[in-house]
Amino acid sequence: MSDAPEVGRGTVTPARVAIAVCLVAPFVAMLWVGSYAKTDPAFIGIPFFYWYQMLWVIVSTALTMTAYKLWQRDQRGRAVRSADGGEAK
Repeated sequence: MSDAPEVGRGTVTPARVAIAVCLVAPFVAMLWVGSYAKTDPAFIGIPFFYWYQMLWVIVSTALTMTAYKLWQRDQRGRAVRSADGGEAK
């Protein structure tokens, strides 16, 4: 046997599911063109098609930041568990 630590397989946790949802949501929203391929309702004279996409730039930034923070917290938890001698899941 090797003295190298075993690398555990990735475990599905609620935090990782939330991370995945945060990262996939903008792609789904932008790929579903039929939901925003229209001009009404206009916002301060800007057609819906344009302001909806610009809104997703801001929403995507917030979701990516949230996913990053969740990932950091998950990694800290794994490091603490492995330092305590517990199995890192």
